[in-house]
Amino acid sequence: MRSLFKRLWRWIDDRTGLSATIGPLARHKVPPGSRWAYVFGSATLFCFLLQVFTGVGLALLYQPTSSEAYQSLQYITYQAPLGALLRGLHYMGACGMIVMIGVHMIRVYLTAAYKFPREMNWVTGVLLFILTVVMAFTGQLLRWDSNGIWSTLVGAEQLARFPFIGPALAYFIFGGETINGQTLMRFFNYHVFITPALIFGIVGFHLYLVIRNGISEPAKAGRPVDKKTYRQWYQDLLDKKGVPFWPDAAWRDVVFSVLVILTLVALAIFVGAPELVGPADPTQVDVKPHPDWFLLWPDALYALMPYALESYVMFLMPTVLFGLLFAVPFLSLGGERAPIRRPWAIAGVVLTLAAIVSLTYMGLEAPWAPEFETKQVAAFASSAPEVALGYRVFYEKGCQYCHQMEGQGGSRGPDLSEVATRLTTEQMTIRIVNGGYNMPAFGGSLSRQELTALLDFLNTRRASANRESASTAL
Repeated sequence: MRSLFKRLWRWIDDRTGLSATIGPLARHKVPPGSRWAYVFGSATLFCFLLQVFTGVGLALLYQPTSSEAYQSLQYITYQAPLGALLRGLHYMGACGMIVMIGVHMIRVYLTAAYKFPREMNWVTGVLLFILTVVMAFTGQLLRWDSNGIWSTLVGAEQLARFPFIGPALAYFIFGGETINGQTLMRFFNYHVFITPALIFGIVGFHLYLVIRNGISEPAKAGRPVDKKTYRQWYQDLLDKKGVPFWPDAAWRDVVFSVLVILTLVALAIFVGAPELVGPADPTQVDVKPHPDWFLLWPDALYALMPYALESYVMFLMPTVLFGLLFAVPFLSLGGERAPIRRPWAIAGVVLTLAAIVSLTYMGLEAPWAPEFETKQVAAFASSAPEVALGYRVFYEKGCQYCHQMEGQGGSRGPDLSEVATRLTTEQMTIRIVNGGYNMPAFGGSLSRQELTALLDFLNTRRASANRESASTAL
């Protein structure tokens, strides 16, 4: 049997020339010292291949129509054999790809591996990063649940803020002015066909550039890049001390990538994909749209900034951010590569990561979003009739969605637990009836009796009264 396989391989190799083509590529020399810091690019590629395989499996069962998409995902998650694992792997693969490509870009940036002659390596890497984000964004809508469509609507609104071309661009990408079946089909094509095809093409070009320009040698203080002499110096280094990529260097890539895949499998088993939040229904407004964690930080930034700046930042932030990323290798073509000689690079990475982590945490907390699942304060519901009546109006009209009351409720508006200490009855009446910044006007939805009951209740919310209530309870 073994000899049969050998003869078969010799026949295939003779007709295709695989070993003559792949062998030299696999054995091309790399600089000595290319160790574990260089494994993140290969891990990103492994995560992408995991996405391709799991995506094919999901596509065999998924129905990209507005009437069947949600039900088909329900079937995959709860009925299809290993369906929950498959969906979990696809989601965790997306998370892994985002993390790995981010770490890979940080490593390249800190060691200035983008300098001459590898400027195009960086540019293609930035393109792959953007396409990875596009894959993650388009995948959200394919869940076709309430969270998915509202997260996408928020993204559409941000895109439409771009001057001149924004509305037309949003209309083209979403296939209309509202999200519908056409939008779902477009996003399915973006996610399954167009974006993966672009990634495959750019990955191929990126790998070609890696082989052509060589893997960057480990950065060393006092060894700057000189455009006039670098190519000859690098070739002499490979001739004297270079080692074959396979197996001397590649085994680390394989080991680390396998560990990453095993970690993703474990996360898919024990954590799984996000829960589906009810069928897609654009008329259902009591939804707190939550994009996936790796897309939370820009949403948090937009939510926390002053309203007057939103349109400018939604246009300028991605423009400046991606513009700077593309410009990085052209701003510093030569000079030192060692991080210790480039403290501004370290500081930039640390500050950027701190901002992203902080904004992601704020995005998870989402204090600006109404809390639609807030619970009643039991003490008010069972207290004196005038308090219970006013509190019932407060709760049933949704005031507690945005305002805290004795620890229950949202954080979008101010805490009203002691509101009568700060505002007079007249001031409260004006705000309730006329509304204000981020607050709707309730004058047309409250009867006179309901308004009176609500004001009577709010007037009991004083600091002294609360302390007396607490001491009585003790």
